[in-house]
Amino acid sequence: MGGFLLNSFLLGLGLAMDAFSVSVASGLAEPTMKKSKMLGIPAVFGAFQFLMPLIGWVLVHTIVEHFLAFQRFIPWIALVLLCWIGGKMLIEGIKGKGSEEPAIKNAKDLLVLGVATSIDALSTGFAIAEYGLKDALLCAFIVGVVTFAVCLAGIYIGRKAGSRISGKASVLGGIILIAIGIEIFVKGMF
Repeated sequence: MGGFLLNSFLLGLGLAMDAFSVSVASGLAEPTMKKSKMLGIPAVFGAFQFLMPLIGWVLVHTIVEHFLAFQRFIPWIALVLLCWIGGKMLIEGIKGKGSEEPAIKNAKDLLVLGVATSIDALSTGFAIAEYGLKDALLCAFIVGVVTFAVCLAGIYIGRKAGSRISGKASVLGGIILIAIGIEIFVKGMF
């Protein structure tokens, strides 16, 4: 059981890195973020990181051949979504609007980022395919909790740094999101 828990924790850390980077970028762009938003962002990212491996697990156990056909589009979807949000932040930062406008303005932006940072976790369903339902749920729960904690830390880190570089934070946040999209795309294609 100890190996299972450690593996699930490490899987959570690995899967949370993209969401962590987005959280840092959000904190950078919005150093005066309200506490409710500071908890809401990690909660949404944690929920997506919980759900995506389970969806992948279900797909493996039901319609694996259809998922395999879809899997090749995952890097493209992440690239488009992250470049879209990152590009908006970058443009607003260059225009000088970045310092007073948050990176995540509404629930739609947050959901897009939640999907974009967790869509590669669908493939984790293959990694946990040999688990029974109970173990798959526990593993996904651990991944979600780890993601929540890592993203909360990312927001705090970003807020601290963002208050020091407030004028350039939106530009930096946009560059980070675009870089994450490119990284997911390159890893997924090669």
